[in-house]
Amino acid sequence: MAKDVKPRVKVPKSAAAGDVVTIKTLISHPMESGQRKDKDGNVIPRSIINRFTCDFNGVNVIDVTLDPAISTNPYIEFDARVDAAGEFKFTWYDDDGSVYEDTKPIEVA
Repeated sequence: MAKDVKPRVKVPKSAAAGDVVTIKTLISHPMESGQRKDKDGNVIPRSIINRFTCDFNGVNVIDVTLDPAISTNPYIEFDARVDAAGEFKFTWYDDDGSVYEDTKPIEVA
């Protein structure tokens, strides 16, 4: 498990039914490619976020596969239509099997 991994998500607190909202995510993660060596010459194991998903009220909104060329602290921004109040669930998957999650509610005004 990578150290000090922290997901951050920005979702509007409310929207009108049928509105399209912009969602911004960032996860603090070192994203080690597995190609560098440490000071002793040993290969540093690969550790990247390889997949990101977002569900709204149990329905998938986005599912992204990330490749080793992705930058440190990956930022993902996307739009989602909100037809009812509910909760967004964000999930990041790490190469080492770690899973990082966050949730954010949204109200329909």
